[in-house]
Amino acid sequence: MDSILILDFGGQTSRLLARRFRELGIYSEVVPGDFTPGPGSMAGVKGLVLSGSPASVRDPDAPMPRPEVFRGEVPALGIGYGLYAMTLALGGDVADPEKREYGASKLQFTAPSRLFRDVPDGFLSWMGADMGISSPAPGFSVAAVSEKGLPAAFQDESRRFYGLQFHPEATPCEYGAKILENFARGVCGVSDRWSMESYLDSAAARVRREAGDKKVLLLISGGVDSTVVGALLLKALPPENVHLMYIDTGLMRKNESVQVARELRSLGARNLHLVDASERFLTALRGIQDPEAKRHAIGDTFIRVQEEEVAGLRIPDALLAQGTIYPDLIESGGGAGGTAGTIKSHHNVRSPLVEEKRRRGLLIEPLDRLFKDEVRELGRRLGVSPAVLGRHPFPGPGLGVRVLGEVTREKCDILREADAVYLRELEKRGLYDRIWQAFSILLPVRSVGVVADRREYGHVLALRAVTSQDGMTAQVFDFPTRDLVAIASEITDTVRGIGRVVYDISNKPPATIEWE
Repeated sequence: MDSILILDFGGQTSRLLARRFRELGIYSEVVPGDFTPGPGSMAGVKGLVLSGSPASVRDPDAPMPRPEVFRGEVPALGIGYGLYAMTLALGGDVADPEKREYGASKLQFTAPSRLFRDVPDGFLSWMGADMGISSPAPGFSVAAVSEKGLPAAFQDESRRFYGLQFHPEATPCEYGAKILENFARGVCGVSDRWSMESYLDSAAARVRREAGDKKVLLLISGGVDSTVVGALLLKALPPENVHLMYIDTGLMRKNESVQVARELRSLGARNLHLVDASERFLTALRGIQDPEAKRHAIGDTFIRVQEEEVAGLRIPDALLAQGTIYPDLIESGGGAGGTAGTIKSHHNVRSPLVEEKRRRGLLIEPLDRLFKDEVRELGRRLGVSPAVLGRHPFPGPGLGVRVLGEVTREKCDILREADAVYLRELEKRGLYDRIWQAFSILLPVRSVGVVADRREYGHVLALRAVTSQDGMTAQVFDFPTRDLVAIASEITDTVRGIGRVVYDISNKPPATIEWE
């Protein structure tokens, strides 16, 4: 299949670029920034995109592309850092600019370009110029300038090399999708169309190839990702080879265990193992307040419990399957080039025990190239119920990262009840499906209140609700005030221990969606 390779230098939007191409029906993969082209690795590759990076090309250990990527017949597009790296690799030079430009800017074309076919002059771009091209590489010329007169696009049409100082993958950029489509189809000649149907076929084949005739164990969290992986395993492999284990960590949502068991049995699960390990997890979390330490404690306990339970099942050689998706890798610093900064660790990505299994080739992660909405589409094709697919995302560590500070059974019980009231009220008011993710957070503070004419110090609960397409960026949900006040009142009236409710109005970025 024709494809576009994205060379990942650690930029947080590397996978977002992959997503944008897929939305256009163009298959794309993310590879390390120091990817070396070879006969096998370039099969079907029609173009290369060099991503952004948190690094500076002037850093002594700055990640750089290998010279070989520019010696073939494959077109290349450098974005931000990718442009600067391309410029240096091809004989140009960069320097700190006298003027920098970030954010919205209307661009003016200075030369015809295949990259900007059917894009109007004066379109709104999203600039991110932190360096300047002091000397363009031989053969390159300026194709567009910003409102401030800064070069915004460079090109060498003869070699089909292009560079942008703005980000077409960013949502605020007008005609960004058209620019990427022009590069892929107009410049690179991509003709094949990628779809979720084709991904399902390839994912099933990948699972069969990696699993062989071995038993496969999947740890089910109750969320969308792991449930979809379970459905995929049951479709791709003999059902008797698939073992689904649901570990009740004591950090789950209300009535989660019953709902999970019902769904998995409906998907054809024959080997369903329900484990109550809540006491072990709560013991492992005792006294821990640091968010990263909590995530590692939960992740390590997860694997230890799994290993002990598997030993009892007499399938010690079973592979471990996980519902790891693209955003998990990105936020955990798992960029393909290994240079992305860590935002927060996910227990299925950065836990030492998980990393050891990954190193030994004992992991199957068939969703690790998908974003959340793509996972839902895959689940629909696999027959997962709409009730499960429509559920808001839930973090792997569960309530462990929604109880801020030390986690106790009492706090989890209070948060579980409050969150159930919150979500029930959203559904009753027709708001649940308008929100991408909504949840409650129990804060590590108490606030004075009055209950039955007595002063009482109750817990403070924060409500979070955001809209998003893929979780990479998110906007706070514009709550109708009347509904928000009524929901807060319902929580304080019915959940003992909650004395005050606040609403988080932070977007992502600068905040993350979860608090820890």
